[in-house]
Amino acid sequence: MLPDHWHLTTDVEDFLARAGAFLRSRPALHTTPLTDVEKLRLDGTGDRLLGRLESEGEVRAVCYLTPRGRLGLTPLTADDADALAARLSALGHTPTQVVADQDTADVFASAWQGHTGATPKLFWHTHLYRLGTLTPPRPHPEGRAQLAGAEDRELVVRRCREFCVEVGEQPSIDLIDAGSWDRSRFGDRHFTFWRTPDGTPVSMAAVTSVTGGMVRVDPVHTPSGFRGHGYAGAVTAAVSRAALEAGATDVVLFADPANPTSNALYQRLGYVRLTDCAGYRFTYDGPA
Repeated sequence: MLPDHWHLTTDVEDFLARAGAFLRSRPALHTTPLTDVEKLRLDGTGDRLLGRLESEGEVRAVCYLTPRGRLGLTPLTADDADALAARLSALGHTPTQVVADQDTADVFASAWQGHTGATPKLFWHTHLYRLGTLTPPRPHPEGRAQLAGAEDRELVVRRCREFCVEVGEQPSIDLIDAGSWDRSRFGDRHFTFWRTPDGTPVSMAAVTSVTGGMVRVDPVHTPSGFRGHGYAGAVTAAVSRAALEAGATDVVLFADPANPTSNALYQRLGYVRLTDCAGYRFTYDGPA
């Protein structure tokens, strides 16, 4: 595959006109590109780069580089990944990280190291699940799901920070502490609390807006003192059902492979493992 089969642009609207149908063709697998590109479209500022890989006039893959240096990819072969690495390197781009399905992340990280000498380090590995038939938890805990309102903002921010501390998500902690909530990955989410009959918010789940027919549940968090009562399952089922009722054709979520409890919970609710995803950070010897 020659490098010039990759068509690059900084125009998000032009990119979506040419590659939007491809992204929407597999909304579950393309969950991260769909939401990231939509955020680039709505933001409209900062340096960004988007690309599509075409063969015989059809789009076979896409890439995008955000202003913060995150390179996102849809599934690529090793040859396609090498061609993209060669093209981006020749243009002087220096992504800080790459995020994709596991196989694609692996081959691109290797190709990027070969072309630039950058050292890749795995920082993220996760299972991607897609909802099959929603199965509400049994037994069902007492209480109800309630959308978070403006009056809940402080609580939402605090709970998201607690979640980030638990999973070691330092970039989001830094943005929250700097007062840049809207720039964090949580800023555009829709939050729901599970509240006990006395109104105590015991668990929280968020979802993205419907994009290309897809909704992603993220994050799901229950403070340690409230765990073991089925609240996480109840709130996850509630937001999943609401997503379907809002017209989503694909409801997905990520789960840490090292957390068997959450993986088992999501499978009981009807989520089916689709693939694994991964992220690598790049370290450069010179200025990046």
